[in-house]
Amino acid sequence: MALTKTPICDFGKKAENFKLKSTDNKILSLNDIKGEKGTLIMFICNHCPYVKAIIEDLVEDCKNLEKFGINSVAICSNDVKNYPEDSFLNMVKFSKENNFSFPYLHDEKQDVAKTYDAVCTPDFFAYNGNLELQYRGRIKQLKDLKPIDNSESELFKACNLISRTSRGPEEQYPSMGCNIKWIK
Repeated sequence: MALTKTPICDFGKKAENFKLKSTDNKILSLNDIKGEKGTLIMFICNHCPYVKAIIEDLVEDCKNLEKFGINSVAICSNDVKNYPEDSFLNMVKFSKENNFSFPYLHDEKQDVAKTYDAVCTPDFFAYNGNLELQYRGRIKQLKDLKPIDNSESELFKACNLISRTSRGPEEQYPSMGCNIKWIK
């Protein structure tokens, strides 16, 4: 596990289209999941301790963001040959165990992760209704893989702001987690 931090937000960068298989065996594109007020694209995986540390809060945030017109999608891009815990079948299991209300997509060839310049799990990209990037930060500050406090998440606050103003917060702290497991 190599601890990796996300780069700063490239405000205004447009979201790129994709078509990926979901854990319910549908092929979904960006247009299929786009929210009226914004879209949260998350790169996660099943085995990462950083994802496991925040998954309960993340699922709750995504459910609550739907009320503000923000749709969410999670993408797993890890090399499943060397990391079988992140296989498609395990993605199905992980999404059910954690009660995902959002699609969980398999980026088997890693093209989407490369297009988005995703670097770690979790890596969050929050877009406004025009699919312009407004947030690339963390959900919460963690210490020893536990949230520092139980306050509202930074990710939720940022997405809520995006839903109301189409702009993300100026101050953002990078997300950090395990590096994406690239196919060699």
